[in-house]
Amino acid sequence: MTPLHKEKPMNELPVMQEGEGIMLFYPHVPKKAIEAVTEVLQSRWIGQGPRVAQFEKEFEERFAGKGKALAVGSGTDALHLAYILAGLKEGDEVITPVFTCTATTIPFLYMGVKFRFADVDPKTLNISTSHVRELVNEKTKAIVCVHYGGLPCDMDELLAIATEYNIPVIEDAAHAVGATYKGKKIGEISPFTMFSFQAIKAMTTGDGGMLVLQDHAIVPTAERIRWFGIDRSNKQKGTWENDIWEVGYKYQMTDIGAAMGLAALHEFDQTLAHRQKLFQAYKRGLAGAEGITLMGADSTDRTHAAWLCTALVERRQEFMTRLRDRKIESGQVHYRNDRYTVLGGRRDDLPNMDAIEENYIVLPLHMHMNENDVEYVCQVIRSGW
Repeated sequence: MTPLHKEKPMNELPVMQEGEGIMLFYPHVPKKAIEAVTEVLQSRWIGQGPRVAQFEKEFEERFAGKGKALAVGSGTDALHLAYILAGLKEGDEVITPVFTCTATTIPFLYMGVKFRFADVDPKTLNISTSHVRELVNEKTKAIVCVHYGGLPCDMDELLAIATEYNIPVIEDAAHAVGATYKGKKIGEISPFTMFSFQAIKAMTTGDGGMLVLQDHAIVPTAERIRWFGIDRSNKQKGTWENDIWEVGYKYQMTDIGAAMGLAALHEFDQTLAHRQKLFQAYKRGLAGAEGITLMGADSTDRTHAAWLCTALVERRQEFMTRLRDRKIESGQVHYRNDRYTVLGGRRDDLPNMDAIEENYIVLPLHMHMNENDVEYVCQVIRSGW
């Protein structure tokens, strides 16, 4: 890597006021969400009720194409449900990215499913489609991809591989609500797409998730598994036969969470636009800066949902210390999953992940920031570390 330019004197940089700082994350709860939750708490329904159904309907109208949306208690719930509905069973093999939240991988341990880690694309940190092509074989039963930071993966290539082997693609779109790929919304492309509404996501229900299914025939099964294996609709009608014949889970969303989700959905255009504006400000502010490369800044056939702003930097620890000294938080956020003993430990066939492991860093990007904040961060970075 090229040597860093000399640091500017501290007095040439703007100074934040005492006690202030720029956080890495900050939850965004719309004011209308507070009113909506209060209404729910004063109503008959606080568990899964009419607000959940309304949230599902409005979400699928916005993001699911012709698919069906099912609201659940977390993104992890949605992934586990997707893996079950995809027919994965003990001993089956899947391909999944090594660089992701452990939530993508952990459900395979519940199920006894074998997973093979695919390397990262060094330009995006998404799954490497070339490595997927090397790994896929007649034992592979599904391909899981993660749209890291909100930038969609190379879906055409992944779907081509999946079609060739007659297996599904399961999209972990925890970061990618509002993203598009070649004019299509993330949520309408693959048989299974998961979204997360965890506390610091672009849309939050406190914690929660959504699973979008393109095959309507499996929706009744999904709804049963989401609720202990019980046919909830017939139970409420008084026509349930009081039998359970499949393993179910307590994976439903509550009306409290759905009320927050609806409020966030109703102002999501503004939220997405603001986050994308901040990402573009980073792109301008760091253009030509030495020692740092912004990830996902050059894609033209897909839109970035801008949940994370990630960069590759030289001397990461010194970089983080420099930002911390100027009251700017930064962090790695996600880690390669093969670092964890429970997931089998370190692999030796992931050269791209090895190459960037000590260099990637996430910069602040959230609704409590404005373009001046981004410019301040960029000025500090351009001053050197």
